[in-house]
Amino acid sequence: MRIGVLALQGAFAEHISKLKQINVEAFEIRQLKDISGHFDGLILPGGESTAMRKLLGDLSLYGPLKEMIQNGLPVFGTCAGMILLAKEIEDEEPCFGTLDITVKRNAYGRQLGSFRCVDEFAGKEIEMPSIRAPYAERVGEGVNVLSRIKGKIVAVQQDNQLATAFHPELTNDTSVYEYFIKMVENRR
Repeated sequence: MRIGVLALQGAFAEHISKLKQINVEAFEIRQLKDISGHFDGLILPGGESTAMRKLLGDLSLYGPLKEMIQNGLPVFGTCAGMILLAKEIEDEEPCFGTLDITVKRNAYGRQLGSFRCVDEFAGKEIEMPSIRAPYAERVGEGVNVLSRIKGKIVAVQQDNQLATAFHPELTNDTSVYEYFIKMVENRR
């Protein structure tokens, strides 16, 4: 199994480290040639969604990656990755627009609004670091809500797409990655 991690900006190295921790091969996606080989899943890391969106277009990665996601490639977006996947973004045009949610960017305020908490993800309590985090204000009918923090939706799954507003790559817990890898295995 090979998982590509978008490495244009943001916390991609931490995701690769987590995948290696659970014995999954991971590689960086920086250019179009990086997605010419076979891979089984994709991670869109946290970071600056506006910068990633621009680089996806500039490097001609946007179209091919969107087509792969639409064709069923399992994808996991964290924080900015959640924003990139969202079908609707408050006061902004969507990027991939493949995940039927509406997200509110920087929903808890700027950097000072960042926090850590422990809450439930898919039935298990895990640590959830949130850094200038979004949350989903609306989810479509086919979207399964996996986590809420104080009533706000912070983790969802829709078919081949998983998204979290928090950063599991910044914890010692691998539960969210194991969940994603099961999604990938079920799509093979």
